[in-house]
Amino acid sequence: MRNVKVAVALALLALAGCSSGATGNAPFGPSSTGSPTTTTSAAPTTLSSPGVTGTGTTDRPTAPPPQTTAAPLAGAAEVPPDRVDGGTLPDTYDRHAWTSADGRTVQVMGLGGGCKTASAEVTAQSGDQVLITLVTTYYPPPDGGQCTQELRAVPLNVTLDAPLGSRRLVLEAREDTA
Repeated sequence: MRNVKVAVALALLALAGCSSGATGNAPFGPSSTGSPTTTTSAAPTTLSSPGVTGTGTTDRPTAPPPQTTAAPLAGAAEVPPDRVDGGTLPDTYDRHAWTSADGRTVQVMGLGGGCKTASAEVTAQSGDQVLITLVTTYYPPPDGGQCTQELRAVPLNVTLDAPLGSRRLVLEAREDTA
């Protein structure tokens, strides 16, 4: 009998906590005064456009720029695996590369997603090798929010001073914070 009383008391508390005067999923209850129903969340709820105050100024830091992927290479050819050195890359990186028909554009795979964007830069070029740095830039979420943790391969193109030819391609990774 005691367990039944406890169960009924918990059910009544749960029902009391769930009722806010709103019907269904509507943002305003039947006796609405124009105020939205309140919910507990990490970010404030507003009825205006996100990131814009009434004066047109931004009220929180800028989100990461949208991730763009490289255009497909015309006449792409895979760089032979024995000429791609990704020995210092973490295991999450793809160690494949492709060149355009003229050999001057190299496509590599970076990592991006959530609050991270991917980019690539030619760090050094010599007669026998080309060093490409895969950069993952972290953008802290606005208002102390959270980021999703998925990472995906992002195709990135870099342009060399001269065709890759028989030169060795060395890949390294770096993480930055915006």
